[in-house]
Amino acid sequence: MKKSVVFFEAPGGSDKGLDGHRKDTLPMVNALKEKGWHAEVVFYEDDKKDKIIDYVIENFDAYVSRVNPGSIPSGESIYFDMLNKLSDAGVIGMPNPDVMIGYGAKDALTKLTETDLVPDDTYAYYSLEELKDKFPIALSKGERVLKQNRGSTGSGIWRVVVDDERNFEAGQALPLDCKIKCTEAVDNHVEYHQLGDFMDFCNQYIVGDNGMLVDMPFMPRIKEGEIRILMVADKPIFVVHKKPAEGADSFSATLFSGAKYRYDDPSEWKELMDLFQGELAGISDKLGGYSAPLIWTADFMLDYDEDGNDKYVLGEMNCSCVGFTSHLDRGIQDIVADEIITEVSSKKS
Repeated sequence: MKKSVVFFEAPGGSDKGLDGHRKDTLPMVNALKEKGWHAEVVFYEDDKKDKIIDYVIENFDAYVSRVNPGSIPSGESIYFDMLNKLSDAGVIGMPNPDVMIGYGAKDALTKLTETDLVPDDTYAYYSLEELKDKFPIALSKGERVLKQNRGSTGSGIWRVVVDDERNFEAGQALPLDCKIKCTEAVDNHVEYHQLGDFMDFCNQYIVGDNGMLVDMPFMPRIKEGEIRILMVADKPIFVVHKKPAEGADSFSATLFSGAKYRYDDPSEWKELMDLFQGELAGISDKLGGYSAPLIWTADFMLDYDEDGNDKYVLGEMNCSCVGFTSHLDRGIQDIVADEIITEVSSKKS
């Protein structure tokens, strides 16, 4: 065992400081160094891929990916190919692409509909034909949310509701000229379309590497706030309560859209934590049997059960490049470093 870990970053992007690094990367590097391990940052670029592979295999036990795959100009496939080659050579991926896709892709929700976390009527569309075949029926039953797989900060996440004077029967496919109202989460702006035109527009989210749309019921209680659990492996670290901006159409819980954030200790959300941690083993089984990612989040919304009691609904998970800059003063970087050391030591000893 080399006791050596490399952190991958990508040049540029709005998430970098003046030194070119994500603000949470060097704290993790330094935390590992303080514990007697070697750690350094390598910036990924497509034309350096082969050199990076050779360098990492020779010098490191594990890699930690701090790259948002969607931000790579050439697309994520070349980057993932490099990570897979490293994993095949025995370098521990934290996480590797299979875990990123298993936990982080939006269609993970459709694999969890048999749990108590996700509504049964949650669907994934991998072609325009599937979207046009199934979405008009789902929308006839009530307000929906469509989520693209690649977006961030609410881009390509649409709240869709029928806005037509005609009466339509629930469960029957809506006509293509049905008028709909669409609100995008990125900034809560509203657009009006005919259903057929909007579905054609959404084809941009389906084409290309890992393209897809996930369709799930809209949760009106999102106005009360989205609840994000930040995890390090199987350990809950903090809970963020994200309340959307005021406004009739506002539903986005991103800072960019004006949402207000509050940071809580997990103990303040006991019911939610008991539910989520009780489902962790089942989540792993249904998402490919992989161990939990190094740093990941699960986002929940409130709903009501059939008896009118509070119920938590899982809306999304993220694990490709989750940030925790706001909590560096709480020593999360040390928790991450300890988890890295534990994982590498168990697999390399």
